[in-house]
Amino acid sequence: MTQRVLRGRLLTFHREPQSGDDTGAYTYLEDGALLIRDGIIEKTGPFAEVAALAGDAPVTDHRPHLMMAGFIDTHIHFPQVQVIASWGAQLLDWLNNYTFPEETRFASERHSARMAEAFFDQLIAHGTTTAVAFCSVHKTSAEAFFAEAARRNMRMLGGKVLMDRNAPETLRDTPQTGYDETKALIAGWHGKGRNGYVISPRFAITSTPEQMEMAQALAREHPDCHIQTHLSENRDEIAYTAQLYPKARDYLDVYQSYGLLGPKSLLGHAIHLQPREIDALAETGAHPVFCPTSNLFLGSGLFDDAGLRARGMVNGIATDVGAGTSYSMLQTLNEGYKILQLQGQALHPLRAFHWATRGNACVLGLEDRIGTLAPGSEADVIVLNARSTPAMALRMERAESLAEELFVLQMMGDDRAVEAVYVSGVPATPVPDRQAAANRAMQTA
Repeated sequence: MTQRVLRGRLLTFHREPQSGDDTGAYTYLEDGALLIRDGIIEKTGPFAEVAALAGDAPVTDHRPHLMMAGFIDTHIHFPQVQVIASWGAQLLDWLNNYTFPEETRFASERHSARMAEAFFDQLIAHGTTTAVAFCSVHKTSAEAFFAEAARRNMRMLGGKVLMDRNAPETLRDTPQTGYDETKALIAGWHGKGRNGYVISPRFAITSTPEQMEMAQALAREHPDCHIQTHLSENRDEIAYTAQLYPKARDYLDVYQSYGLLGPKSLLGHAIHLQPREIDALAETGAHPVFCPTSNLFLGSGLFDDAGLRARGMVNGIATDVGAGTSYSMLQTLNEGYKILQLQGQALHPLRAFHWATRGNACVLGLEDRIGTLAPGSEADVIVLNARSTPAMALRMERAESLAEELFVLQMMGDDRAVEAVYVSGVPATPVPDRQAAANRAMQTA
């Protein structure tokens, strides 16, 4: 049995805050602590209470920094780590010019393994302890992704994309090979350690009706797996989808007609929705996922968070690297705040931090395991420093409340604000010295 105590200023959410005054939605302790045994949080409370139960367990004191559950990213592309910040173009051109050529490299086991290590390093450095990832069409990329997640004992979800048309030949599977390889990956990785498989038809444009039928079969055979795809990100994409599926009532109907909508469905972007699509999303319990930095980078449009929430939807929020421009959920919340401001919608910092932790856990149906610091939760913990840069420290001299501190982190924070990360109660690979990391990358390139 292994045990440890983490001490610090502690914040955890019990439900979504309805306003800045909704103190019942969260617990905040100036001198709090977690007792962690074998990767699970056993006790959360004031330090004196936790210490009385901890015996001789070692104590790590993170005061005056803020301890929270690790961030959760509900939409990210593992094979795009080296095309992030590729200049210009909108969605379809960006895919053809940058993404598809890059993803062909993931046929290589060696390249996939190297990129998996780099990808997970970036997640940890930015305080993300769980992510939902698209791998490439190659089985090798998914194998590398899950193997690295298992090595680090991280709760990760992902899947190889299904795509059998409108892509380079080296990036296409077939309906049958996509089905067979997905079945093998589910058998090999789903539920093994902390891994979860996600059935992943990339989007309607890159899958034939025959492949959608195979995706439907996979979803029917594996109802405990999540499903992820893209929806209504770009108007040209919507028009092209209508040409490819002329019998569909709208874009969403492509997925709906193949039985791919439900509480485990994650639909990236969901910007340009028709009234019928909104009705169907609400009825099926599927989850739109807001990708603010990507939507701004590609000029895709503005996500209507308040409108969808008013219909009872539980929306995710995500980085969408590599069209997304940062691995940081802090920077994702920053840009999300601005997109909502443009529409007269508010994103209070308490709701923002709930969204990136427990909120995204609720989207995944995993709030009993991750996203909070409640007893019984898996001990994925981050420590944040709101004074991590001179500009932030200067601003914090005038901060007078928890909400103000959170807003400083939300608007000014990035990986420099991440002081420590624990995965299953164990210190993750320390945030590396950036120059040393750069040198290692050059040596292995």
